[in-house]
Amino acid sequence: MTSTKPVLKNSLKAWVLAARPKTLAAGVAPVLVASGLAAHEGRFNVIPAILCLVFAVMAQVASNFANDYFDYVKKTDNEERLGPARAVSSGWIDPMQMLIGLTVVIAVACFFGMGLVFYGGWKMILVGIVCVISLLAYTAGPWPLAYHGLGDVFVLLFFGFVPVVFTYYVQVGVFTPMVFLAGAVVGLQSVNILVVNNYRDRDTDKKSRKKTTIVVFGEAFGRRFYLMNGFIACLLSLLFWLDKAPWAALLPLLYLIPHISTWRKMVRIRQGKALNVLLGETARNLLLLALLLTIGFLL
Repeated sequence: MTSTKPVLKNSLKAWVLAARPKTLAAGVAPVLVASGLAAHEGRFNVIPAILCLVFAVMAQVASNFANDYFDYVKKTDNEERLGPARAVSSGWIDPMQMLIGLTVVIAVACFFGMGLVFYGGWKMILVGIVCVISLLAYTAGPWPLAYHGLGDVFVLLFFGFVPVVFTYYVQVGVFTPMVFLAGAVVGLQSVNILVVNNYRDRDTDKKSRKKTTIVVFGEAFGRRFYLMNGFIACLLSLLFWLDKAPWAALLPLLYLIPHISTWRKMVRIRQGKALNVLLGETARNLLLLALLLTIGFLL
């Protein structure tokens, strides 16, 4: 019988686990797609692309730290938790240390984000402020978004439209209909990472009065919502044909193979900790979709 090594308090391993590496695809994918679209138009700029990538990944880590801390404070994380263990509630990281870590990560994100002012103007400061306030408002404050059925909208906006549109903007200098379309495609699959979490936690969320869309609309809705997001993303990708990017329109259809495979596992497993395997698969599928779309733009 194998045994897992204990996580030492405030250790590097504890912080890595708190950052939830499997979810970082949600920060990488939007920057990848936006940069691919910029390259398609002959306007790719590596420096702002890297700055956007660092900001996006740090913002994802900050979001994970914030969720870890504030769900602990609100006592949403308890002995009934089915998802991957949280650092604060598991005792791996002290609550005050997590707050300090959250502050440091936000500061690093803002430091790199300030470099985008040179490429996108002072409006980028406003964009950064809105991003930081929103990631905190997701689980913090008197009216946390995640507890009132707005988590899906938050992810669609801040892991879809906002990072794709503004990563493109700091490279190209304009907004186009196609970049908003790309934001929708990435955002819909990013939402599915949240759907897996909420689908798994629907019973415990209901007990703690966390009103996710799956708690409100039911288990069957969650399964259909997950499947629908992937199909809509691929259907929207077909519109890239209008932008003289036929490969960007067609290659994302290959994504449906792993998407349906993961969905079938969801249908078969239905509940319990066994659903955690779908988190890694959904993040992998998001990255695959982003790669297919980016390659399509480059061909």
